[in-house]
Amino acid sequence: MNKPVHAPQQSFPVADGQLQVGGIPLTRLAERVGSTPFYAYDRALITARVAAVRAALPDEIRLHYSIKANPMPAVVQHMAGLADGLDVASAGELKTALDTGFDPAHISFAGPGKSAAELRRGVAAGVCINAESSAEIARIAAEAESLGIAPRVVLRVNPDFELKASGMRMGGGAKPFGIDAELIPQAVAQLRALGVNPLGLHIFCGSQSLKAEAIVDAHARSVELAQRLADECGVVPQMLNLGAGFGIPYFPGESPLELGPIGASLAALLPRVRAAFGQVRVSLEAGRYLVGEAGVYVARVVERKVSRGQVFLVTDGGLHHHLAASGNFGQVIRKNYPAAIGNRIAQVPTETVSVVGPLCTPLDVLAERMDLPVAQAGDLVVVFQSGAYGLTASPTAFLGHPAPAEVLV
Repeated sequence: MNKPVHAPQQSFPVADGQLQVGGIPLTRLAERVGSTPFYAYDRALITARVAAVRAALPDEIRLHYSIKANPMPAVVQHMAGLADGLDVASAGELKTALDTGFDPAHISFAGPGKSAAELRRGVAAGVCINAESSAEIARIAAEAESLGIAPRVVLRVNPDFELKASGMRMGGGAKPFGIDAELIPQAVAQLRALGVNPLGLHIFCGSQSLKAEAIVDAHARSVELAQRLADECGVVPQMLNLGAGFGIPYFPGESPLELGPIGASLAALLPRVRAAFGQVRVSLEAGRYLVGEAGVYVARVVERKVSRGQVFLVTDGGLHHHLAASGNFGQVIRKNYPAAIGNRIAQVPTETVSVVGPLCTPLDVLAERMDLPVAQAGDLVVVFQSGAYGLTASPTAFLGHPAPAEVLV
């Protein structure tokens, strides 16, 4: 049986044996950054990915960027020029989004357990707050009354189904996210009693799916649910966010998501949506899919060490910077992210090595028994698929090592 392999890493070009990021040879980029480890994000690849998504989807579909995937201010500023909306999940992300100059009416604020201060800031800014519970509706109304500002509220729905074949299931069953679908009529009545008309519905049932048929099914069921809720509540939503769920391949044996069937299905659904809701603003939100494959994490080999016949490349980077690549961010069975020796990219792998970091824990592994070119101290290890849920999803304070740099090139 053949050993499964990673999907080909073809986004970044190679010249003179080196990976090129933003058109810059990796060793030169490392000198420009001034230190290792670092994250580098390629703006041209982000732009191309957004263009590819738009080409596959109907023109009427609005594309939102989910900032939590990568909240680096320069990345968010770049995305603000490409996306139709920005989705935030904290006051910190809200500040980053507002700093871009983006229209607050097209910024949505989601997440359970928003504090009173966060809700107050959201109301004052004029963004759309995704209400996730009856208690949160009451808190939104209280802050709005105190400010004398009419709040913009969208109801986040916890549907009675989930996104199949997804890495993270955000809907179906008991969830801390959103208002259970069967309770939406009560939520609408509560808002109306408070003098607030809900602007729309946000139905997000999962993420990180590589199966187009699963996403097509989720979108169809979300539209059906939206129609049913609108009929029950006597509302015509101005906004309908269907989530997205678009995933990227991380592990051996995984294949890239096909956008064609998703776009075709949405094109077939839109007439039904228009017949029910008129000129509703239909949107998809994506984060990982837009930026994940445009980023790399780069660490320098400090020492080449052999222990009882096994080769270890000890680097200056590790799980404190890239928890997901270490396998400690939701993996049940540890699997390697795609990785390479970035300044020896053209060389044929000739040995099996483990790439580890400087932390005093056996969990600090970036690649375990991976076939790579022979590397020495000073060489640069590259971890691909690192543009999303990298630095900000990692325990940077662990053991007191310096934080890595981030650059958009």
